Amino acid sequence: MSAAFNRLAPFIQEYIYHHNWTELRPVQEAACQVIFDTDAHLLVAAATAAGKTEAAFLPILTVLHNHPTNTIGALYIGPIKALINDQFERLNDLLKLSDIPVYHWHGDVAQSRKNKLVKNPQGILQITPESLESLLINKHHDLVRLFGELKFVVIDEIHAFMGSERGCQVICQLQRLANAIQKQPRRIGLSATLGDYSLAEDWLRSGTDKQVITPKVEVGKRQIKLAVEHFYRRDDINSAEAYDNYLFNLSQGKKCLIFANNRTQTESVIASLRQIATEQAQPDIYHVHHGSISASLRQAAENAMREPHQAAVTSATLTLELGIDIGHLERVIQLESPLSVASFLQRLGRAGRRGTAADMRFVCVQAEPLSAAYLPEQISWQLLQCIAIIQLYLEERWIEPIKPLQYPLSLLYHQTMSILLAEKELTPAALAKQVLNLPAFAAISKEDFKLLLRYLIDIDHIQQTEQSKLILGLTGEKIVGKFQFYAVFADNQEYKVKQGTTEIGSIVTPPLVGNQFGLAGRTWEVLEVDFKKKVVLAKQVEGKANVYWRGGSGTIHTKILRRMRQVLLEDTEYSYLQPNARKNIQAMRQLAQNAGLDKQNIVQLEKNKCCIFPWMGTVAYRTLERLINNFCRESLEISSMGGVNPYYLTLKVGKNKFKDIYAEIASLCEQRISAEDLVSSAEAPEMQKYDQYIPHSLLRKAFAHDYLDMQEVRQQVALWKA
Repeated sequence: MSAAFNRLAPFIQEYIYHHNWTELRPVQEAACQVIFDTDAHLLVAAATAAGKTEAAFLPILTVLHNHPTNTIGALYIGPIKALINDQFERLNDLLKLSDIPVYHWHGDVAQSRKNKLVKNPQGILQITPESLESLLINKHHDLVRLFGELKFVVIDEIHAFMGSERGCQVICQLQRLANAIQKQPRRIGLSATLGDYSLAEDWLRSGTDKQVITPKVEVGKRQIKLAVEHFYRRDDINSAEAYDNYLFNLSQGKKCLIFANNRTQTESVIASLRQIATEQAQPDIYHVHHGSISASLRQAAENAMREPHQAAVTSATLTLELGIDIGHLERVIQLESPLSVASFLQRLGRAGRRGTAADMRFVCVQAEPLSAAYLPEQISWQLLQCIAIIQLYLEERWIEPIKPLQYPLSLLYHQTMSILLAEKELTPAALAKQVLNLPAFAAISKEDFKLLLRYLIDIDHIQQTEQSKLILGLTGEKIVGKFQFYAVFADNQEYKVKQGTTEIGSIVTPPLVGNQFGLAGRTWEVLEVDFKKKVVLAKQVEGKANVYWRGGSGTIHTKILRRMRQVLLEDTEYSYLQPNARKNIQAMRQLAQNAGLDKQNIVQLEKNKCCIFPWMGTVAYRTLERLINNFCRESLEISSMGGVNPYYLTLKVGKNKFKDIYAEIASLCEQRISAEDLVSSAEAPEMQKYDQYIPHSLLRKAFAHDYLDMQEVRQQVALWKA
């Protein structure tokens, strides 16, 4: 064994011998060196199943063993409960022979366990950002007693936090904690899917003066098996059957994880597979895992997936994308395309964790276009996106860089109220100092914050006392008094669904009594709805029914759209395409050639109606749409605009105006038009949970900076062909 092994605590060495490890992995050796020999922060960026969790905790636990603390010694922040539960089990196993306790803390953990930690704070605490927010508020005067000797903070799956308000919240929490205990613990970030390490290092060190070390670790190439298939959805029963049967055969008798991009899809695919299994007298091995499923059913799905040598099929949203070790997973199925290369890699990384090849199958389905349908509707955008994402990774190992938010205003409101709730009262100057010193608000000026405070006083979220101190107002107290306040992401007020006393999950809108709906991959009939308690009582019935959630929207990078264009215009044959997909790509390429998409970005569809193929990402598309709407309506006599972001934009223009479209857009790109010019003074775009409590002028500024990008539009339009 190595020098790093010899420095580990005896109980860890015992664990390694007991588990027949022959050596520490390269990433674990490197992490030990950084933690033992420097005082720097550490970024562990390595492939899935490279041993990142152990890389962080083997040296951390050794430090805690050699220098015990009288408070919590290490804080672990995870993005989702399932990951925390998984890591809790792994750490418990590692710590069996030690005297270091580990606690997990989130909404599903019993209060008695939490009380035990509060009474005697020690060891490791694993927590979600929302529960940490609750601690910062409700245990404000106990923070030194709880965390006074905190040495390490581990942030798992940091790519899931970066570039979001929730990630900014985590950085704010760490700064508030550091302010309370008057020391900066070392930070360790873990991720398998980072494109730009320097962006991650900047994020991880936010608000501290320590450097971040990212060990460069060579990892052996993983074997991967990929397949992409495509189906058309017609109105006849046969096409639906072909799709369902294909998925059934792909997953039959296997340990298989099916990823869908929304909850509705996870539900309907499992309902279909269960129905086929019932008809064929096959066992019911089907589960659903997403945020609206009860904790007990989510746990049942996780247990089934971990059970060795037992077939199990679980359909999930991103709740099973992050970090959970499912063990001998044989196959991952992705319905439609993931939004990003990062998401593809996370999902691929669930499989092949025991030395076998990672096996991932993409299955796309689209409504069959009518023969006279518009050109853009004849293109399978999901199929193109799957191929583009796969190729970007195979050819370049490229992963999306994560752009930091400049104006997280919803979080600015949230942290202002949170600090005031914890402190009870503060002078305006003291509040401004505490809030504006948080790293996430570097771009917020004192004038902006003053404007926000005045507005919050006007709407009674904050009050000013006779002594000129600020306290929470009555309206504000109603908002911060709910447990949902701890989260900065929007929460749908869902109805709990119960069968007797057993909780099944939750839905957004309750159907009428007697009506049926789908949940947890099964069909339920409504017996009673308690609107006051927000509870639906239901009984399980045969058959298949739908339930609908609001779909989550994501951001697709311009580089993916550019690669999709290349897929459409090149004649490369991809070995992983299955028969239908291969046939469909050939048909689309012929279509693109006939339409001249290699020579032009703007195509006339019919008299006065045209289609723009911008080949730019979500943010740039949104910007282009506003640019045309604000500056071309009159000159091009536009009577209607449509399209699907970010794939295509349709315009109905005046007579003989088609020939002017490209010149108009190109000319606008040469002018000094800024993103602010694209947001009207009548607008107040609410993008985040608490934006409704932000002055409109600030919302406009934030939207222009964080949700529009004129520079990107200029760059992409310069590549257009007229």
